[in-house]
Amino acid sequence: QVQLVESGGGLVQPGGSLRLSCAASGITFSLYDMSWYRQAPGKQRELVAVITRGGSTNYADSVKGRFTISRDNAKNTMYLQMNSLKPEDTAVYYCHAQFANAYWGQGTQVTVSS
Repeated sequence: QVQLVESGGGLVQPGGSLRLSCAASGITFSLYDMSWYRQAPGKQRELVAVITRGGSTNYADSVKGRFTISRDNAKNTMYLQMNSLKPEDTAVYYCHAQFANAYWGQGTQVTVSS
């Protein structure tokens, strides 16, 4: 059974930081391209960042220079370090795994507000 479990979300003030984690089980994690998506209320789900199985990364323009995606294949875990958070970063953040099949996590809420 495949599981992607996000954690690390919460309420943070503008300018603050959070670190999201995505723990994977039931897949050969190192074979998968991993991504973070987010969905704000009333908006479509959008790609935030991706890290390939080879370690290449790419980011949405809106988060470049503020967010860093990484992975630890030994721990079957992906991370998203989010710095200089803005109110517009408020969303549910989802973990996504892509290889032969695609899998989603259940999401973790990030709220940026004073």
